[in-house]
Amino acid sequence: MIELFLSAFVTLFVVIDPPGCAPIYAGLTKGATPSQSRSMAWRACFIAGAILIVFALFGEDLLGALHIELDSFRIAGGLMLFLIALDMVFEKRTQRREQRAEKVAAEHEGTEVEDVSVFPMAMPMLAGPGAIASIMLLTAKAHGVEATLAVLAALVVVLVLTLLALIAASPLMRLFGARVEAVITRLLGVLLAALAAQYVIDGLKASFGL
Repeated sequence: MIELFLSAFVTLFVVIDPPGCAPIYAGLTKGATPSQSRSMAWRACFIAGAILIVFALFGEDLLGALHIELDSFRIAGGLMLFLIALDMVFEKRTQRREQRAEKVAAEHEGTEVEDVSVFPMAMPMLAGPGAIASIMLLTAKAHGVEATLAVLAALVVVLVLTLLALIAASPLMRLFGARVEAVITRLLGVLLAALAAQYVIDGLKASFGL
């Protein structure tokens, strides 16, 4: 059970990437008061958590309704996560997030502080395709109520850490700087690539009875 919790925690932490989201959030909420920033951080994490829990509990039924086998989804999800890992290693993911943040900021320049909790923070930054695929794969691998609760507990812990990172976004940016963030992102990308490869291997083994 502890191994499943740790595996789920590492996977979700890497995919959701709280250290990478923090500086983006700091840019999106520039000009907001501390209370507004905290409120939006709470809402973003709550909405993202609700979305991911729904997919964790009912995602497999959705696949069944679409006549998609779990092993096929496991392979597709692994490939998707591998692409995300490549983006993290080569910093493409961070660039796209920054461009999205700049676009949102430009659209609302000169107006009141825009609520960014739903878009782009909750979706697609926190509960994006990679996170949805990951939580579905993890809960599919969890057999029994206790195992499922272990995965959901890992999700809650990651979201709490994400909330703390968002709230402390501005101080963290001043403390660590862009270089340290780039190093952390690359290390997490390599780890995610290995996890993604394991998902693909497990899916191929199950599909071909190896």
